[in-house]
Amino acid sequence: MSTANAYITVRGIGIDVIYKNIKNLHIGVYPPLGRVRVAAPHQLGDDQVRLAVIQRLPWIKEQREQLQSAARQSTREMVTGESHYVWGVRRRMKVVERPGRAHVELDGERLLLYVPAGTTADRRRELLDRWYREQLRHVIPDLIAKWEPVLEVSVPRWSIKRMKTKWGSCNRETGHVWFNVELAKKPPACLEYIVVHEMAHYLERHHDDRFTKLMDRFTPNWRSTRDQLNNAPLAEEQWL
Repeated sequence: MSTANAYITVRGIGIDVIYKNIKNLHIGVYPPLGRVRVAAPHQLGDDQVRLAVIQRLPWIKEQREQLQSAARQSTREMVTGESHYVWGVRRRMKVVERPGRAHVELDGERLLLYVPAGTTADRRRELLDRWYREQLRHVIPDLIAKWEPVLEVSVPRWSIKRMKTKWGSCNRETGHVWFNVELAKKPPACLEYIVVHEMAHYLERHHDDRFTKLMDRFTPNWRSTRDQLNNAPLAEEQWL
């Protein structure tokens, strides 16, 4: 069965379109965060696919909201034995209560959290969040410096924040790029993909055909990396 790929945006929602030798159009919304995929007959054009998506938009949004809600695990208690990801590797946490400076560090396969006795779970989460941000601050500048001459753009300002449904965002007017702190939990290739993705928005605002061609040009394997990035919930998982 022959296929062809396209990428369109409808009301701010990115849609993967796969054209196949089939009779009917099918729309699917997939976990964990509601990626939308359309399988369409070859004889349909992008405009016809877009119209079909618009007609099903209420259903698509409902499915995405349900998935995005379900994708978040319960809040971690920040105790010994919990698991947390660091650059795509699962680490078992060990909490060490002792006087002195509270901090986080890696020790082999363990993630050590040093805190004074009686430190609350909220404070422990704050410390871990700060540590994740530090990991990103160490590596993002080199990635930006690597890709600025390739894309022939300049990033005047970037920041890290926690985002519920996006891995990154770019304000073309100010040039400000934001990265989701959760990227520190994902494989390094995922962070680099987001860096390139957001920097590509300097060249093209929308997720349209031109944007797709830019991504294909600079990072031909971006689709597989995107799928890898979206294959797990944003929050931490239980250690099994």
